Amino acid sequence: MSKINVILAEDELSLGTIIQESLESRDFKVRLCGDGQKALECYLQQKPDVLVLDVMMPKKDGFSLAAEIRKTDPYTPIIFLTSKSQTEDVVKGFGLGANDYIRKPFSMEELIVRIKSQLDKIRVRQSQSDWIVLGKYEFHPTRQLLKLGESEQPLTSRESQLLQILLENANDITDRTKILNQIWGSDDFFNARSMDVFITKLRKKLQEDPTIQILNVRGYGFKLVC
Repeated sequence: MSKINVILAEDELSLGTIIQESLESRDFKVRLCGDGQKALECYLQQKPDVLVLDVMMPKKDGFSLAAEIRKTDPYTPIIFLTSKSQTEDVVKGFGLGANDYIRKPFSMEELIVRIKSQLDKIRVRQSQSDWIVLGKYEFHPTRQLLKLGESEQPLTSRESQLLQILLENANDITDRTKILNQIWGSDDFFNARSMDVFITKLRKKLQEDPTIQILNVRGYGFKLVC
């Protein structure tokens, strides 16, 4: 089995080296970059399986780097490392297309589980190559597209994951905690706020078909009615 290729962008050299050595001892291949600009150059030279990005970096911060990558690449998983805890930073990161968010300090076991979880989700998406009918819309999980007639609109990785889970439980209640743990990795307050933002985004993208609704079920979760 080939090694998992990781680009790690971390400006704290001692921490970056520890993470690199720990991952490589577990059969990962890691390119350590000390700033966001160097990480972008490494990404363009050789596309990795996953990017692990510190938020606060010189030359180009993690948010700017993620935004640059997502202009052309909606699929490669991006995991943010940060010591920040403000809700707006979490929401901003996911809004830019991040797949996960880990606060420092963290265990290497947690990081490895998060990386492998994101790669497992990609393998599932790649196995689903067909359009799924959703009312007047069609949804393509692998290509992360929502189509209405001849018009196509792209979905972010997180929007696509969220819609896919809701569809798996269409016309039934999808547990809020299950969604948070499956997509965000935990059900804490900040992730819950971020999920609510993405639910609102999906409602707007599906508003052309009034027969489709994403309902809040107070105390339980959400129900996709179609």
